[in-house]
Amino acid sequence: MDIISLAKTRYTTKAYDATKRIPTATFESLLEALRLTPSSINIQPWKFLVAQTDDAKARIANALVGRYAYNAAKVLDASHVIVFCTRKDIDAKFLELLLQHDEQHGRFKDEAAKQAQRTSREGYVEYYRNEKGDLQRWMENQTFIALGTLLTHARIEGIDATPIGGFDEALLTQALNLEEKGLFPSVIVSLGYRSEKDFNAVLPKSRLGAEHVIEIL
Repeated sequence: MDIISLAKTRYTTKAYDATKRIPTATFESLLEALRLTPSSINIQPWKFLVAQTDDAKARIANALVGRYAYNAAKVLDASHVIVFCTRKDIDAKFLELLLQHDEQHGRFKDEAAKQAQRTSREGYVEYYRNEKGDLQRWMENQTFIALGTLLTHARIEGIDATPIGGFDEALLTQALNLEEKGLFPSVIVSLGYRSEKDFNAVLPKSRLGAEHVIEIL
């Protein structure tokens, strides 16, 4: 199946079959796709928290209350759930970790190249922190690239998915100890196989026409 056919048939699942589980090998391939997601200056400012037990999914669903309560079943009935988190800050220790991994993977021909990468990455972080004043927004933008990666890979594997932005951030932060981890939640994604009762599965796709969203310069 080509990428356009995949895009035309992918949709946001509204109800899951709680009896069906994603095979381990298939789910591991989704996690590897996430790990390989590209990001600006390879900053990788994310952490993916995976819930695959009923107890773990319940901890997440507890943050889906009040006006977000309609999303709880999508978490509880799914096979797996991933909470996409973004770092609250980028410190020198994390920048050094990135640099060490770059070196281990053979990305520097010499010490000068390594220093150039260090200087460049530090410069971008300081630019977004001090001049733009929106370091967290820039980092979260990278996290949403990972979301796109997962949704595409899931469709390729025949797995249904639901990105969920409606949740109580304070409750989820507390439930998953995100403050202690230096993270904040960006989006929840439920994964599994749709229920026969999923009304959205039979609705036609609706997108704005190219004339509304594409302009050739």
